[in-house]
Amino acid sequence: MDLSLTPAHEALRRRLRTWLAANLPRSRRDDRSVEYGEPERIPAAKAWQRKLYEAGFVAMRWPREYGGQGADVLEQTIVDDELVRAGAPGLIGLLGVEMLGPTLIEWGTPEQKRRFLPPVLTADEIWCQGYSEPDSGSDLASLRTRAELDGDHFVVNGQKVWTSYAHLADWMFCLVRTDPEAPKHAGISYLLIDMRSAGITVRPLVQMTGDAGFNEVFFEDVHVPRANLVGGLHQGWQVANSTLRHERNMLGSSARTQQLLHAVQRLARRRGIADDGAIRQRLANLAIRVEAMRLQGLGTGGLWSFELMFTLGMIIGGGTSQIQKNIISERGLGMPRG
Repeated sequence: MDLSLTPAHEALRRRLRTWLAANLPRSRRDDRSVEYGEPERIPAAKAWQRKLYEAGFVAMRWPREYGGQGADVLEQTIVDDELVRAGAPGLIGLLGVEMLGPTLIEWGTPEQKRRFLPPVLTADEIWCQGYSEPDSGSDLASLRTRAELDGDHFVVNGQKVWTSYAHLADWMFCLVRTDPEAPKHAGISYLLIDMRSAGITVRPLVQMTGDAGFNEVFFEDVHVPRANLVGGLHQGWQVANSTLRHERNMLGSSARTQQLLHAVQRLARRRGIADDGAIRQRLANLAIRVEAMRLQGLGTGGLWSFELMFTLGMIIGGGTSQIQKNIISERGLGMPRG
């Protein structure tokens, strides 16, 4: 398979490397994501995303009409790879760029797109995800946070947990139950909630490391405008699945895996074990697996998936398995027709 890049792709790589050489923050090395960092880091993190966006390197696969570049998968992969290679800071507005933005492009009203997409790109507004609850994790559709429609507002009561960025976020995209009598997947709606609203309490969850990257969020009679409903009333499960699809793409990115590998390599160097033969072998094995993952993502994964799915059609090309068995039994073995 041809994994070579076109001249246009190579030009993009050179342009980004040149830009990074001139613009990369000096104090950029930090093994922790920004949500675990000190509050004083937030303005610099926002400024970095804004600068990266103005240079055309944020949300590259978004359509141009919404502020993206209309880029293909290879172009996005090149940008991701080069940012990791340079040790660039991550995006503080990652959930907005990778999850909410694509969801609004697909499901949002024109007014919602005009209002929310621009500040997502520039990190002027940070988003968090309100999905998991104390008794609703893997079985997400069993969520209990209620939203009752009262005129032109919803009144929200309930609790979310394991919410990344909630202590930093301006907004939350949130799943709520709007029809408790409907089957659990059918009575859910998708709301955009201002985190500065009266009745919202955020409590950090301190981990054994001493960090607090996750939070509990409590809602007590929180008023949310009906205009902040994404998709139709009770259609939140369909909208949420779009967001989850984008989240899986984000988490499956080889660039994120490369970031983790580089962090492990730096940790090994700091502890003075990077030259140990056993450690070097394990790091090499990890690097091989990460590179294989990266190559699969460069357009070849789709081709292999196509070929795999095509084999399912090939097995019935000359007649289904059941038909072939009938032919063998009747003509080969002389058995009577059943």
